[in-house]
Amino acid sequence: MTPQEECDRDSALSRRRLVQGLAVCAGATVAAASGALAQNGPAAPPTTITTPPRDFGPNGAPTTYFWDPDIIAVDPSFNDLAQPNTAIKRLYTGLLWAEGPAWSAQGRYLLWSDIPNNRQMRWTEDDGRVSVFRTPSNNSNGNSFDFQGRQLSCEHLTRRVTRYEHDGTATVLADSYNGKKLNSPNDVVAHPDGSYWFTDPPYGGQLYEGEPDVAGGPSNAGGKLNPRIGQPAGFTPGKRELPTNCYRIDPSGRIDLVVTEEQVPDPNGLCFSPDFKKLYIASTGKGPGDTGPGGKGEIFVADVGTDNKLSNFKRFSDCMVDGVKCGPDGLRCDVQGNLWASSNAGRAVGYSGVTVWTPEGKLIGRIRLPEVCGNVCFGGPKRNRLFMAASQSLYAVYTATQGAGPG
Repeated sequence: MTPQEECDRDSALSRRRLVQGLAVCAGATVAAASGALAQNGPAAPPTTITTPPRDFGPNGAPTTYFWDPDIIAVDPSFNDLAQPNTAIKRLYTGLLWAEGPAWSAQGRYLLWSDIPNNRQMRWTEDDGRVSVFRTPSNNSNGNSFDFQGRQLSCEHLTRRVTRYEHDGTATVLADSYNGKKLNSPNDVVAHPDGSYWFTDPPYGGQLYEGEPDVAGGPSNAGGKLNPRIGQPAGFTPGKRELPTNCYRIDPSGRIDLVVTEEQVPDPNGLCFSPDFKKLYIASTGKGPGDTGPGGKGEIFVADVGTDNKLSNFKRFSDCMVDGVKCGPDGLRCDVQGNLWASSNAGRAVGYSGVTVWTPEGKLIGRIRLPEVCGNVCFGGPKRNRLFMAASQSLYAVYTATQGAGPG
């Protein structure tokens, strides 16, 4: 065999090995994808989401995929909302329970709550720096910004909704209804008419996220917990007195009951559709002191009338995905009207993160995170970045759409 013939043979063998290697890789990829699509139940711990295991830490290798492997198009229409060539990034970790992300368009920073640590955190867009924004925060949970750029916060410890004015003062918007103290306001959204709508479940009535009731109260029936421990002198603990309702704060200051516990038990996250003609409300699990059945991890929707009355209540979704309950918490709509909901799938690895639904209630996409996700919001200079407050960390990913409404 001549040298030229040997060279041609070696070249052919190299090409054959390359093709065979690519075929094996492609087959493995297809098999993995088929397995993921065919999965009918939760992955058993300690299974990781991606293979090989993905390091979300600041020193972890960047994703090398054109489409992030943890952004899943359940329906092809999601490809128009998901942004290619961008990766999910963990921006910060070291929290106890991250909640209530809200974007300040004027300040170009993200604000969120670290409830058990009794503080609010801030991530600045220009340099990615994270700092403590407000401490103590009265165990604040949900945050938002109104149409005037003022911060709104739901406080567990003080059982109230607070607005921070431009001059630095704080205004208590609501702390009671019909003379009875609120439970623990959870999430709040602004309406163009100047009103604020908020949910009032009982989750702040526990040691970890606020304070238990006084002895004999629903969340401290045995009286063995001391709600004064760790609080400043003169602190007066409260007692659960109201059902888990939703309220509207009128621009005049009047507080109206808009959703009863019978309609949506244990209401949590809420948001308006882009045209403010629909209100979405997440109904989460049974809370401390609940005597009824409690929420079942569902999302409800109702029509908003010109008189601010709600009608046509219906279940929007039971949040079951592949037989797994992806319990909703925080909610946000994009400008197309799609609903982005945080997902708490408990121990079902690979199902916590975000679920995305059309206005008709069809699941079209998922974002998988290695932690339970509590709440989401759109932000960034173009409002096209989804921020996800998830357990001990803050995550973000760019999208091909924009969030609707402020905050």
